[in-house]
Amino acid sequence: MNRCSPAFGASTLAALLIALPLSAQAQSGTRDFPAKALRGTLVVVQPPNVTMDDRATRLSPGARIHNTNNTLVLSSSLLNQKLVVNYTVDLRDQIQNVWILTEAEAQEKRAGFGVQRNFVFESLQPKPAAATN
Repeated sequence: MNRCSPAFGASTLAALLIALPLSAQAQSGTRDFPAKALRGTLVVVQPPNVTMDDRATRLSPGARIHNTNNTLVLSSSLLNQKLVVNYTVDLRDQIQNVWILTEAEAQEKRAGFGVQRNFVFESLQPKPAAATN
């Protein structure tokens, strides 16, 4: 006993085929990040241990890392890569959400902890002007 008519199945399939390209176009826009997201440079040392802007920290137990296509990736696949990211932290200051940025997204300005040092290396100090006689 056939409960579905062949015309109904074909029209449903046609509607799905039309809707697929429209949903793909809607996802190709820019991503919206939370207002509290910070900017930083992430290096996964050994999961869950990471460095964010040369500061040792950890990924939270439920951390999610989104790549440039906004799909989830495992932290172990990013070992020793220096990545420009937007991220949020949880109440324990552990990294909760990470979004790996495209070059266009990385150009946008966003607050971050940044690298803060209270010293200057001798190699970074300006060179004195050479005296001419």
